[in-house]
Amino acid sequence: MKIPAVFALFLTLLCACSGDDNPSEILTPGNPISGQLMVTPCENGMAGIYPCNGLDFVGNISVADFSAQSGNDIWGWTDLTTQKEYAIMGLDNGTAFVDISDEENLIYLGKLPTAGDPISWRDVKVYNDHVFVVAESANHGMQVFDLNRLRDVKETPATFDADAHYTGFGSAHNIVINEDSGYAYVVGTARNDQYRGGAHFINIQDPKNPKAAGGYAENGYSHDAQVVTYSGPDEDYFGKEIYIGANENVIVIADVTEKDNPTFIASVDYSNIAYTHQGWFTEDQQYFILGDELDEIDFGFESRTLVFDFSDLDNPIEHHTYLGETSAIDHNGYVKENEYFLANYTAGVRILDISNIANKDISEIGFFDTYPSSDRAQFAGVWSVYPYFESGKIVVSDINGGLFIIRKSE
Repeated sequence: MKIPAVFALFLTLLCACSGDDNPSEILTPGNPISGQLMVTPCENGMAGIYPCNGLDFVGNISVADFSAQSGNDIWGWTDLTTQKEYAIMGLDNGTAFVDISDEENLIYLGKLPTAGDPISWRDVKVYNDHVFVVAESANHGMQVFDLNRLRDVKETPATFDADAHYTGFGSAHNIVINEDSGYAYVVGTARNDQYRGGAHFINIQDPKNPKAAGGYAENGYSHDAQVVTYSGPDEDYFGKEIYIGANENVIVIADVTEKDNPTFIASVDYSNIAYTHQGWFTEDQQYFILGDELDEIDFGFESRTLVFDFSDLDNPIEHHTYLGETSAIDHNGYVKENEYFLANYTAGVRILDISNIANKDISEIGFFDTYPSSDRAQFAGVWSVYPYFESGKIVVSDINGGLFIIRKSE
């Protein structure tokens, strides 16, 4: 989510979610912390109280049951020793861990409290059985928590402490991890720091001993990014570590293979820029799918998703624009195989078929709306989505409604 420039707007809209637009009035069946839950299939466009298409409701834990005021980011972890699956959800006051392995018995295991003051913006990523947490809170730094500890929780919900605390920066908006290289890239830090709010490189190959490894400042503040070990069509960069930054009003491509000598490759903009927010490569790394967070508000678009052709990293070009089914704001989006999972704020989670993206053919094939009271362009509802569990479960973070677990209808 964009910060200072829309901070007041965010708070205004969040506080305005009352009366008919207040999802706290909508309760989910079953004990939301640890109880028997009934999977509710999507039938005739509804899964219980939630509008849907092709996605079933599995369960929900509310923000209140996390003893928090609001939710934000979401990620997941699979314990390869036990094969259990866990949702990791950011809250205003910490990070919650939920065992989602048994669909009929979701277990809220506990919370890692924030390292700074409570804040609406927190981000989490996982590498090598550890979660790494940053927040837009002064002096928060990066918390590191060993997820293997979740196997041994006796009394729930527990209060956890961090296994390591990296303080090479204070506030940060986001953290990106390239699991191939074992490097974290922290972005959205203070604009007057040594990397001007760009990327801080951190070696996390030994997770409990993170080490500063340089940074990238050439193009200024990065709101979000993706970093990959490149295997796409541009042979000039095959095997290189490539950084794609969503830098507020431009997309930036850089080679960060040499941590002490990162190099700018190219940048690309597009028409009707409001706030270049977040993007993700297709699996063949030919196309980059981007969301602009404020264009629905500033220009009145239906949910707009932009596609760029990155076949030639030195010469990226705009390829296609897809407009969604509602006026809701698009937020984080992730690719899994030939599908794009979009966190669409008040319109919930939308799934787009991108199998024919080369021919500029994108279509919506499913959705689950966790915020049924409205699809207006406002900062409420779904913040993010994690679709990568082997079981097919999809975990969703809703600012107002908490953690949702959904799955594709059979």
